[in-house]
Amino acid sequence: MGWRAGRQDPVGVVLAGGLGRRLGGDKAIVELEGRPLAHYVVDALREVCEDVAVVVKRDTLMPPLAGSADLWIEPDTPRHPLAGVAHALRLSAGRAVLAVAVDLPCIDGATLRLIAETEPGDAAVVAPRVHGRLQPLCALYRPEALPGLASFDPGARATAVVEALGVREVEVPDPDAFLNVNRPEDLIGAAVCLSARSRRAARADAGR
Repeated sequence: MGWRAGRQDPVGVVLAGGLGRRLGGDKAIVELEGRPLAHYVVDALREVCEDVAVVVKRDTLMPPLAGSADLWIEPDTPRHPLAGVAHALRLSAGRAVLAVAVDLPCIDGATLRLIAETEPGDAAVVAPRVHGRLQPLCALYRPEALPGLASFDPGARATAVVEALGVREVEVPDPDAFLNVNRPEDLIGAAVCLSARSRRAARADAGR
């Protein structure tokens, strides 16, 4: 993976325990261009991480993973995006966790590698800021984040919880990689994003 000497590579984690009410159900199985959303994020993480897991609630519907990722069952409560991060840190055996929400199908390996390889300094979290907003659901969480995540207020916003942990912010080159699929109409935007990326890749290949 090209990791710096002396640094363990993180565990890649897909956060898939949300209810997905606005999308009509479990986001992991919603299809985009004929593939479940979960597969896009797993594939991107596998470009960066040797070990990948999907964190779900007990009742989460999942597509087959075909050995591409482990399945980790988080506690039934609380229902909060960061609950999956806390659970992953408990299971990661002291390694950092590169966590990505399942509704980010346009995320790519290059962006994830940038986040994962950024020097955190004293910060417990490395996270990008996109269009002025911190992205706590596509971020690197160091083991030092676990004490704060083990006792956070489940009614608090994820951004507020993460900022209290200490964040090293990262500038990312492609804001479109953070397109959220929250509603059925968002699938159209994601399809456009993926199509544009494929065209760029094809032009780059043709120019070699």
